[in-house]
Amino acid sequence: MFEKQQFIKSAFNLSEIPKCRLPEVILCGRSNVGKSSFINSFFNKKDLAKVSSTPGKTRSINFYEIDSKFYIVDLPGYGYAKTSKAERAHWSKLIGEFITKSSYVRLAIHFIDSRHKPTDLDHHLNKLLQDLNIPHIILLSKVDKLKQSEQNLARKNLKQFFPGIDLNSNVVYYSSVKLRGKKEIAKLFEEIFY
Repeated sequence: MFEKQQFIKSAFNLSEIPKCRLPEVILCGRSNVGKSSFINSFFNKKDLAKVSSTPGKTRSINFYEIDSKFYIVDLPGYGYAKTSKAERAHWSKLIGEFITKSSYVRLAIHFIDSRHKPTDLDHHLNKLLQDLNIPHIILLSKVDKLKQSEQNLARKNLKQFFPGIDLNSNVVYYSSVKLRGKKEIAKLFEEIFY
C-alpha cells in the first residue's frame, strides 16, 4: 500500500485533466494551509509536491497517481489577497467546476490551519461538499505548532463554525513534522481504495 506515487500533470482548466480517470481524493482549503506539505509528509517524499513559502503559488489542479488505484488531486488554495481579483475569480470558478463536475471524487479533505479560525470561504466550501453529498473530513493542519490549550480552542472554534460536525470521526489533527494523523488518513484511504 502506498508503494508508488507519481506526479501526473497540472491542469489549468478542465480540458487539461488526465484522460485516464481514476477515483479521486481532493485536497481543498485556503492558500498556504499545508496541502503540499501533507502530500510530501504522508508519502514520505521530500519533493513529490512543490512546497512554496509564498501563499497562492498553486495555481493549477495537480494530479498525483497512487499505486495506479487513485489520484490525490491538489486544488488551488483560495482566498489569497495578493492575487488579482480576476485571478481569484478564475481559481474559484475552476475549483467549483471541478468539484461539481467530477464524478470520480470519493473523498474531500478540507484543510484548515489549526492556528486560525475557519472563514466564510471555509463555510462555503463545507456547504458545497454537503450539497453535493461528497464524503469529506476536515484536516486541522500544523497542530505541532499548538499547545494543548490551543488545540482545545481549535476544536471549540470548529464546533462553533460547523455545528453539525462530529469531532471524533470527521476531524483529523495533522502534523507534517511529527506525522500526527497519518495513521488515521492511511486507514481511511485503505478502506476506500484497497
